[in-house]
Amino acid sequence: MAVATKKAPAKKRKSSTKKTKYSKDTYLKWYEIMLRVRKFEERALMAYSQQKIRGFCHVYIGQEAITAGMTSALTQEDKVVTAYRQHGIALSRGLSSNSCMAELYGRADGCVNGKGGSMHFFSKELNYFGGNGIVGAQIPIGTGIAFAEKYRGTKNVCVCMFGDGASRQGALYESFNMAMSWNLPVLYICENNGYAMGTSVKRTSNVTEIHQVGDAFNMPNKAVDGMSPESVHEALEEAVSHIRSGNGPYFLEIKTYRYRGHSVSDPAKYRTKEELEHYKELDPILVTEEKIIKNKIATQKEIDDIKANIKAEIAEAAEFAENSPLPEASELYTDNYVQEDYPYIRD
Repeated sequence: MAVATKKAPAKKRKSSTKKTKYSKDTYLKWYEIMLRVRKFEERALMAYSQQKIRGFCHVYIGQEAITAGMTSALTQEDKVVTAYRQHGIALSRGLSSNSCMAELYGRADGCVNGKGGSMHFFSKELNYFGGNGIVGAQIPIGTGIAFAEKYRGTKNVCVCMFGDGASRQGALYESFNMAMSWNLPVLYICENNGYAMGTSVKRTSNVTEIHQVGDAFNMPNKAVDGMSPESVHEALEEAVSHIRSGNGPYFLEIKTYRYRGHSVSDPAKYRTKEELEHYKELDPILVTEEKIIKNKIATQKEIDDIKANIKAEIAEAAEFAENSPLPEASELYTDNYVQEDYPYIRD
């Protein structure tokens, strides 16, 4: 078991009534996305405790600002691939709460017909490529998706997300080298929540500023405050502009914090209660709500309406999942292989 290590406390942001940079619609959209993810994950944890959800389950609680800031910085044509802590990313890309909850329940109406479970959501229509259960596997996958976009001559970016633990995988270094050599339109994002499965970053490498790994490949890189949707949006906007201009890959280390253990089976005893309480003061949902009210961006009634709508949405998703049928046994033999016609391949 990992020895308890105290993570350096993040600087607490002070709320203010200064003029805000973004529109009311943007702030309310960020707030709605973050609240949807939080309430979805809380309901998933409850269902897991009732044994309605089985297998692995990794929740996104605490990291919601990342997916909010991503949504406003990307287009729907951009491609996204990520790791197994992925419910929040999937929801922000447009997968419905109903289909995601049904997938957790292993039901036929799930986003992959009950076959993927918690770690393997997918939507071709929404350009969401998962949810991947193998640590770091999505890094070469995302690099390949970016190669396809370059081959087709699009302006789309592939956002390839992974955790601080996966940043130590050899596949990352191979992918970085290939992406820079071929000038691929890929944005690599390390969601650094500090502990991988349970071991702090400082105990796994002397390079604790993970974004600096990009320096070895001359890849532009930056550290980002992952508890702020504004900071995430701005960093992605800059990186995506760089990539769309034909300048090749970019690497962001988004520093965040998960309030729960690595998975539902992790009691997270490797960190102190003081550290956890400190980061709860930086809760992106509470900080954003306070900013909206204090700066009179929206009224308390508008906030309360969003809360009521999300509460109803998640309750409906749970009911939908409960009532969805189990997959037919014959489904074991479908979706294993796919036949495509490739007009550019000649006999």
